[in-house]
Formats: sequence, structure tokens, C-alpha cells
Amino acid sequence: MSLIVRLLVTAILVTLLANFLGGVAVDSFMTSIVVAVVLALLNLFVKPILVLFTLPVTIFTFGLFLLFINAIIIMLCNELVDGFSVVNFWSALLFSILLSIGQTLVFSFSKERK
Repeated sequence: MSLIVRLLVTAILVTLLANFLGGVAVDSFMTSIVVAVVLALLNLFVKPILVLFTLPVTIFTFGLFLLFINAIIIMLCNELVDGFSVVNFWSALLFSILLSIGQTLVFSFSKERK
């Protein structure tokens, strides 16, 4: 699947989740696209560094600490993007879990069958 389609799917999921979750708000669909791009960049550059620094804790918790790293990435996106608002850490955690589940479902259904 091309990068643009993946970003658009993520932007749609961000918009849907912002409409259903009380602690998350997005001003417009264009803001959702910006959020999708910023999340992709943060996941590409910042997340590996955070995972590396927290590797002992991640191993000790059998990988569950990665959920908190995802919430931290959402909170960073909250600080970087105007028009995207997350009320607190727990809203970011729930948002990141639901966004990951939504992306997994959409991208698994869209895979080409051989």
C-alpha cells in the first residue's frame, strides 16, 4: 500500500477517534492529515530512541511499556500540532491503543491475497 494511502487511512482514523473519544479533539480533516504525518515522522525518528533507552523496562514488562511509549509519542504530537488536543496521558494511551488496533484491522484487510 502506498505511503499516501496509509497516511490518509491514519488521518481518517484520527478523525473518527477524535469524534468518539472525549479527551481528544481535532479541528479539521486537514489537521488530521498533519497529525498523521507528524505521527509517522515521530514513529520513524523518535520512537526507536525511546525504545532503546527504555529497553530494560520494556523487557522487564514483557513489552507492555511500549504502550506508554506510544502514548508519549501522542503527547509529543499534541505539543507539535496546533489544532490537535489531547487532555491527559490516559486519553493519549487510550487513543494510541485504539489507533493501533484500527490501523492493524484496516491494513490487514487491505493486504493482497495470494
